[in-house]
Amino acid sequence: MIKAPQQFLLRRFVCLPTVLPSLSVVAAPASSARRTPCGRLLARVLGAGPTGALAALALVEAGWAVELCDPLTAEALSQRRRAYAFNQSSRELLQRLDLWSALEPQLVAFDELQLWDLGIERSVVFGLDDLAPGRSRSRAAAIGWIGRHDQLMAVLLGRLKQQANVSLQLGPSPAPVPEAAGSRRFDLVIGADGPESATRRSLGIGCWRQPYRQFCLTAEVELRGAAANQAWELLRPEGPFAVLPLGERRFQLVWSAPESRCRQLEGLPASAFLDRLAAVLPDRFQPDALLDQPRAYPVELLLAQRLHRGRTLLVGESAHRCHPVGGQGLNLCWRDVAVLHQLACRAAQGKLHPRRLGAAYGRRRWPDLLLTLLATDLLVRVFSNRSPWLLPLRSLALTLLARFRRLRRLALALMSSGACAIQGAPPE
Repeated sequence: MIKAPQQFLLRRFVCLPTVLPSLSVVAAPASSARRTPCGRLLARVLGAGPTGALAALALVEAGWAVELCDPLTAEALSQRRRAYAFNQSSRELLQRLDLWSALEPQLVAFDELQLWDLGIERSVVFGLDDLAPGRSRSRAAAIGWIGRHDQLMAVLLGRLKQQANVSLQLGPSPAPVPEAAGSRRFDLVIGADGPESATRRSLGIGCWRQPYRQFCLTAEVELRGAAANQAWELLRPEGPFAVLPLGERRFQLVWSAPESRCRQLEGLPASAFLDRLAAVLPDRFQPDALLDQPRAYPVELLLAQRLHRGRTLLVGESAHRCHPVGGQGLNLCWRDVAVLHQLACRAAQGKLHPRRLGAAYGRRRWPDLLLTLLATDLLVRVFSNRSPWLLPLRSLALTLLARFRRLRRLALALMSSGACAIQGAPPE
């Protein structure tokens, strides 16, 4: 029996041929749009995490004035202990927004990604030669990059404070303006307030949620056995296990396992945690030290039933959430921002009325969201189990990837660009 989230994903995916032809947006005069005294369109962004902060900067670069709101202070927004994997699509967006040069020195690049199925002891190595032609290997001599949350937020918040057209409202407000009322004076409202989005609830937009039978545990460790330019995705029967380089023998672990196991690991002393870690990692990895407190959190598939309503649209985890396998989470959210930036530029140029921006955004985002959520869900279900019936399928898939470069290029392009790798990126 297929559950509701998968039914919705399949219906949307089957309907892609009818969606894709409608991606072009009919231009409409923007003379009736609200503008600031200096002639700029005005937007309000709710949520100043990595996606909300980047969305605000994208709107400013497109020529809008922005009000950015978050109940947390700048210090609280930067305190989260975790690392992100940035792929080629995120790099390209950061370059367009003139942020890459500020962030790149703080990132750790990797030019080799090893996909290893520990259930059948087969592996596939993705290298620089597997970057598809046209993804500008000469400009980006890496498959991906790893960066810390606090460093990322320092760059984003620092740049926001330098923008004259950004009004920052961070921290508790004594008299917050209700979203529904406040939106009347804005041309666009962006909901980027996370999976428990108050914006989504206030609009009456429902969502499909399906918790996985796994939690995800993150920890930073000192590790021997992996080169500084390698990232690993270990496919284990109890769940995927990512090993991401942070430089100087330090690695970020993203360990998927049943909730009871993650909770137990979270409470272990450092020596016992390292013993458990050594028992589940391949023999080539030797953990030497635990560098921070492990943290466990639930993982789920989440998809909003709509991506916009009226002048308000949802970006990032307020609209969707997927399993962290393959490092898709933040990159999928930032592809929302990339489409928002393109449409905001058209609106600022008078080629698209702001009232039509939400509908255009939804049409462009559905193919990528559906493909990515389906792919990550299928990957977890096929490889995170002990079913002997699936072993031949898993072996065949990895054998084909190892043998044919075109398949590796396609797989890497899908991980980097989602549906854009198939249908082509929308025009700048």
